[in-house]
Amino acid sequence: MSSPSPSDVRVAVVTGADSGIGRATAVRLAEAGMDVGITWHTDEEGAERTAEEVRARGRRAETARVDLTRLPEAAETVDGLCDRLGRVDVLVNNAGTGTATPFLDLGLDDLRHVLDVDLAGPFLCGQKAARRMIAQGGGGRIVNVTSVHEHQPRVGAAPYCAAKGGLGLLTQVMAIELAEHGITVNAVAPGEIATPMTGQEDTDPHTERRPGVPLGRPGDAREVAAVIAFLAGPDASYVTGASWSVDGGMLRMGPMAGSHLTGDDWRRP
Repeated sequence: MSSPSPSDVRVAVVTGADSGIGRATAVRLAEAGMDVGITWHTDEEGAERTAEEVRARGRRAETARVDLTRLPEAAETVDGLCDRLGRVDVLVNNAGTGTATPFLDLGLDDLRHVLDVDLAGPFLCGQKAARRMIAQGGGGRIVNVTSVHEHQPRVGAAPYCAAKGGLGLLTQVMAIELAEHGITVNAVAPGEIATPMTGQEDTDPHTERRPGVPLGRPGDAREVAAVIAFLAGPDASYVTGASWSVDGGMLRMGPMAGSHLTGDDWRRP
C-alpha cells in the first residue's frame, strides 16, 4: 500500500503540548494519522519529547515556542507553525494557566495574565486557524480545553474561572458562526487530571483516592485526549457547540459534596 500524499494528511496544532493533556493529545492525534504542530512556553525539552513520540508513530512533528502573554504576536507564531506544516485541519487550544490567590488579594496584572493565556490567546489562535480552514475548504475542527471551572467556581481561582467560563461561551459563538464553513467547535472540560499542572506528573491516577469524585480517583491525561480525538475525528461530524466534561462525575457532586463537608477548609485556596 502506498503512503498518503501530503495533501491527504490531516494536520493538527496543539498548544501547550510539552506535557500533560497536551502531550497525550498530540500523541493520540498522531495515532489517528495526523501530523502535529506542538507549542511550548517554558519546557522546550518537554516539547521535543512530545515531538519524538509523534514521530515514533510515523507522523511529522514541528515545534514552536509560544508565549500567550505576548499578544497578538503569539498567535502569529501559531500561524507560522501552520505554514511549516502546510495546512491546519484541527486546532486544540490547550495551553493554560491559573492562580491560587483569594479574590481580595488579586491584582490587575494577575487578572490580565490569566485572561490573556486562557481566553484572549485561544480567541486569536482560533481566528488564525479558522481563517486557514475556510481558505483551504473542507471544514475543520477546533477544540477548546476549558475546565470543570467553565461550569462551577473554585475558591482562589477567580481569573481562571472567569477565563474558562468565557472560553465556554466563546466556544458556543464560534460554533454557530463557523458552522456554515463546515468547522465544528467544541469544549472539553477536564476535572482533576494527573498532570504537572496539578503536581502529579508521575502519578498513576488509578492508585489515588478521591472520595468526593464518584469514580473515586483523578483522571488520566490520555482519558481527556481520547475525547479530544473523538471531537477532532470523523465520527463527531454532527457535534458542535457542546462542552464535554471529563471529570469522573465531579460536577454532579455539588449539593451532595456541600452537604457532607464538616469544616471550613474549603474557604481557603
